Formats: sequence, structure tokens, C-alpha cells
Amino acid sequence: MKDQIEVDDVRSFAVRFSAEPKNRLALNAVVKNGVASVALNQHAVSNLSHTYSHLIETPEATNQNSSGRCWLFAGLNTLRLLAMKSLNLEQFELSQTYLMFWDKLEKANYFLEGIISTINEPLDGRLVMWLLADPISDAGQWDMFVNLVEKYGVVPKSVMPETASSGRTRDMNEVLAAKLREWAWVLREQAASGARVDDMRSAKDDMLAEFYRMLAIHLGQPPVSFLWEWRDKDKAFHRYGRITPLHFFREYIAATLDDMVCLINAPTGNKEYNRLYTVQHLGNVVGGRGVRYLNVDIEVMKQAAVQMIVDGTPVWFGCDVGKWLEHDLGVMDLDVYDYELVYGTNLGLDKARRLDYGHSRMTHAMVLTGVDLDDGGRPMKWRVENSWGTDLGDKGYMIMTDRWFSEYLYELTVSRRYLSPELLEVLETDPVALPPWDPMGSLARGDALL
Repeated sequence: MKDQIEVDDVRSFAVRFSAEPKNRLALNAVVKNGVASVALNQHAVSNLSHTYSHLIETPEATNQNSSGRCWLFAGLNTLRLLAMKSLNLEQFELSQTYLMFWDKLEKANYFLEGIISTINEPLDGRLVMWLLADPISDAGQWDMFVNLVEKYGVVPKSVMPETASSGRTRDMNEVLAAKLREWAWVLREQAASGARVDDMRSAKDDMLAEFYRMLAIHLGQPPVSFLWEWRDKDKAFHRYGRITPLHFFREYIAATLDDMVCLINAPTGNKEYNRLYTVQHLGNVVGGRGVRYLNVDIEVMKQAAVQMIVDGTPVWFGCDVGKWLEHDLGVMDLDVYDYELVYGTNLGLDKARRLDYGHSRMTHAMVLTGVDLDDGGRPMKWRVENSWGTDLGDKGYMIMTDRWFSEYLYELTVSRRYLSPELLEVLETDPVALPPWDPMGSLARGDALL
């Protein structure tokens, strides 16, 4: 058999293409309009409505702009509902810039400690190259969010608002990454010259002080305390006085974050169901809580999510948002595009193979704030609070069909009280460590969708 494309092959391909009138029609339509417009399934989108049997009342959608902070936005969007209830407010936002500052500083330390711990690894080995590829991304995971809130608290957005760099992070990240890679070289050179770990950590202290200065220039300095006063939705004025970010969190939110568990659905051969997993070198706070995933059947995830929403609690989740998404309508549906009609072929990988062969991974975090149950109590579609502003979908809120949930939702956080006793026992076991490049770590990497 031949191993290359020959001229006769190309002629044959062209003849076969031209012999089918539908191919020529598809070519003309897609060249002019793009495949998304041509493949859009009007029947599918016209049969979806923003009406749900169970709905959590939520304020205006937030906007992460050109940044990869979806995980912070999603996490803070779940907490702000508690703050709004405590403060009797109709609209409220917590500062994403505040947590972003501390995340960047902690990630810098986490990265430099990773370099110190891999001093004996070859520079061109896969592990060190993986560390150097993305030293200071915007992205993150639920457990990383918990680390920040428990260590630094939260503040209202008015106390530390957005800056030019918080909403458009590319230039800031580029210069910060350059500095971190420079310091990685310095630390490895020190080690090659016989420096001890204590010596390298002493040098790291000066590096972090310089990093703080650079970060503050972009994002401003986070407050140690602030004057807190507000007017509630009944027009009543309140003044607490000066308060620290940690005290603000404990006083007005008081969420029991330790109660939350990350469930994943990864039906690949290397991950058993009802087992606990972690990902090596994935985190932000040295000494903080590590990333832990409980891999379960998708129906377990759905049942827990339904119960939380019915009880009035929003659900943080991670998914591959770019697949089968009609952006303007805010629809995530496996039928939203009829690619078979356009191309004359099916896309045949299942969920496990999409993960194994690099076609799908977690790229975005959002919040489930509603579910539409049929008469038998089974979910048909889900309401999604996104952080892309108010222009798409229903003023920034999107529709996810239940079939899409099954195929492209990979992670969500639930309270322990919604898990079976058997799964609670699994949480007490030692997690299986996955390599850093496992797709279950992709949400915390900088190439996740902005």
C-alpha cells in the first residue's frame, strides 16, 4: 500500500466532491456565511425556552472580559447570593480583582517552589517544560478558590474594582511570566553551583517582593481593611465601620467551604468510578488545600445538582463550553448544529475518547442556577449563569440541555450532605495522583477558554 497522496488521488477526490450537488451547495453557503450559520439547527433552538421548573433568583450577570478568571467569577457568584441575603441587597458583586491579586502572588510562590522541588529533573524533561510553559495563568480550580477565600477573605467590588489589566490580562501575564522564567533559571543556576534549599528560598523571598511590586502596579494594592457602609434595597442606611476582608467573609457570607466536594465525570480507562483523585503540581497556595476529585457516574452528579438547586443553592461547575455552543443565543445543545447535513459525516468520538485523544477538556467554569424537571423528576435542561456580560442568551444567562450536560460537563461542586454514605467513605481514602498534564487539570491552565 502507498504511504503518500498522489496526483491521481487528488483528481479522484475532486471528481467525487463535484459529483454530489449537495457538496457544491454546502461549499457556496459555508464560504459566504461560515459553518456555524449554515449548520445552525433552527428547529432545535426554537424549541428551547428560558423557563424552568426550579429557579434560583440571581442578579445581573457578571463580565470577566478578556481574562481567564471564570473560576473566580463563578465562585464569587455563588457567594454573593449569601452576601445579598445578609445585606438585603438586589444587586451586588464581590471583587474578582482582589482574589486575582492574591492568586497571582500565591501562584508565583507555588511556581518557584515547584522549580526548587524539581531541581534534579532535566531542564528539557516533560515535567520542567510543563512547569515553565504556563507559570502564571489566570485559570484555576474550585479548591484553589477555597484556598484564597479562606486565607484572604473577600471584599465588595467597590473596594477593589477592575483595572485595565484585570480585565485584559495578556500584557500583564506576559511580563510576569517572563520574570518567573528568569527566576527559574536563577534558582537552577544556584542549585548547579551548590546552593542549599534554604539559600534558594532566601533568594525567593526577594523575588516575591519584586513580584508583589509588579503585580500592585497592574492591579492596585489589596486593602488590609476598609470602611463598610451600604444602603439596602429598602433604602435603609447601614454602617459597620472598618472591617477586614476575612471578617467581611465570616460576617456576611459565612459559607462552609470545607463542606463542598468536587465531583468529576471522567469515563476514561485510567480513572475508576467511586475513586478519589488529585493532580500533581496543580494548585496555588503552598500549604493550602490540594485539588481533590471524586470520579462518579454522570447520574450521580445530576442527582446532586438537582437536589442543591431545588434547595436553593447554586452549583459551581467546569465544562468544555466551546463545544456545540451557539454563543449569541446562549444555547449549549448537541442538536444546535447539524454538521452531518453540511459535511455528510458524523463526529463519532464518545466522551471517554474525546478526553483520551485531546478533543475535549475542561475550559470554563460557570454556575447552575436553575433546572427544568419533567413530570417524572428528570432534568431536561439547566439554567447557566455565565460571566461573559449581559449580551448573550437571556441577559447573560444560558441554556444547557441535559444531553449536553452528559457529554461536556466534567466537574461540579456539591455539599457532602447530598452524597451517599458509600461516597463519603471514599472521601476519606488517599487520592490517586494523576500526572500534571491530565485533562482533569486543564481548567487551571492558561490555555483554557477566555
